[in-house]
Amino acid sequence: MGEQLRIALYVRLSKEDEKAGENGFQDESNSIKMQRALLRHFVETHFDYYRLMEFLDDGYSGTNFNRPGVTKMLDLVKQSALDCIIVKDFSRFSRDYIEMGSYIEQIFPFMGVRFISVNDQYDSMEGDGRVGDIDVSFRNLLYDLYSRDLSVKVKSALAVRREKGNYISTYCPFGYEKDPNDKHRLLIEKDEAEVVRRIFDMALAGMTSVQIARTFNTEGVKTPIEFETAKGRSCRKPKGTGFLWRGSVICHILTNRVYVGDMVYGKYYKDGNAGGHIRAKEDWKIYYNHHAPIISRALFEEIQRRHTGGKAQGTGEKHPLTGKLICGCCGKNLRFCKGLNPYFSCPDLYVKPETNCVKKANTMFLEQFVLYELQQKMNVLLDRDKIWREREEDLKRHREELKVKRMSVQSQQKALQMERLESYERYVAGKRTDEGSNTAVAYQDSISRIRAREKETEALLLEMEKDMDRVEAELSKKQDFAELLAYCGAAELTRETVQKFIRSIAVKDEQHIEIDWRYF
Repeated sequence: MGEQLRIALYVRLSKEDEKAGENGFQDESNSIKMQRALLRHFVETHFDYYRLMEFLDDGYSGTNFNRPGVTKMLDLVKQSALDCIIVKDFSRFSRDYIEMGSYIEQIFPFMGVRFISVNDQYDSMEGDGRVGDIDVSFRNLLYDLYSRDLSVKVKSALAVRREKGNYISTYCPFGYEKDPNDKHRLLIEKDEAEVVRRIFDMALAGMTSVQIARTFNTEGVKTPIEFETAKGRSCRKPKGTGFLWRGSVICHILTNRVYVGDMVYGKYYKDGNAGGHIRAKEDWKIYYNHHAPIISRALFEEIQRRHTGGKAQGTGEKHPLTGKLICGCCGKNLRFCKGLNPYFSCPDLYVKPETNCVKKANTMFLEQFVLYELQQKMNVLLDRDKIWREREEDLKRHREELKVKRMSVQSQQKALQMERLESYERYVAGKRTDEGSNTAVAYQDSISRIRAREKETEALLLEMEKDMDRVEAELSKKQDFAELLAYCGAAELTRETVQKFIRSIAVKDEQHIEIDWRYF
């Protein structure tokens, strides 16, 4: 039968393709589903003995090779682990004419990899395998030019719509829905808006995002995805027993200007083929009073003043958690990233392949999680302080009782000494009379009784001294929480508080955060 042919199917759909579809430039043939069906049918009808692999890039542009799917596939090419690559057409593999020519004419033939483009009817095994043919070359050049032209047109059209105040995102923020008569206009969704208002009210009352999330989960308040599912706009299934509110979701709502009626855009820019970078806050574009607000602007600003990481945004001060947060994967210190929703991330995230390092840890969530945990610890400390104070009072009271008892026993010792002396004096006086013999017997009896009582008092005093030493030793270990309790009831994290109580905070994700405390 021979050795299995190792075939890679590559499918790609870019955001430009999707947006072009909305404007009538694109049909359904480029969908992931259609590409996959076409390629599998081609393999089944042209090959007999093979092992199939599939590589997918959904939402990535074909103008460069910074795509996870194509990167993994090309890594296998370098390892001589692929025999054939099949794509729907050249544009799926790349829209860069020069770069694609380099791969098909030089790299793939050198590595012994067969390349097939189904719709272009191109197979590198036929002829000399070059793309120099004028028809193929011209088609590739058109793909390249079309991609650049389409990208510019789509971006320009979207920019014009934003400038006019049109809402162009596919999805609505939680609390809003699209106007059925105008998809570029937002309307308040009553049930969701009530949840949003309650979140802001609870935050104003001093609750952290963690506390709000736990309250909602306890009460069974529907999550945003559950609202979407109830309306038939989503069919996502929970991984566990059900969807849960998360502290980071609460934080995102609390920092989103959409709830005061503003639309923010122009936050990111692209640097060549690299990913998006966030612009300086003063360069963001804000369309004020774009739609009906759910909460007042004064309430929103108050929440930002209380809960966001503002100190690190423009004052030059370090964020309180800087230097304390470490990546739960590699152990590196997380770095602070500014923005509308500031976050911490691992500096090795894009350096090491297949890393599980922290991508984005929401700053507001981390602050409130740590503050909540600190408050819980302080509550325990308050209980310990109360218990100690009650114990301290008991010990002091027992010490005073021991002192009174010791004085009483010492008085008894002195009385016994006097009684022994008086008994001796009676004995001496009795020897001068005829009753001397009787006096001697009485004296011996008296002395025996007195000495027995003296031994009892000595033993009692010894026990009391041991008890006194134990009480004094326990009192000397006084647990003075006054300095720590001075931080109790803090409404926000400060660098002083973090330095005082925390050694480090290991972060893997929102559900896996471990705090190394100094005192608890």
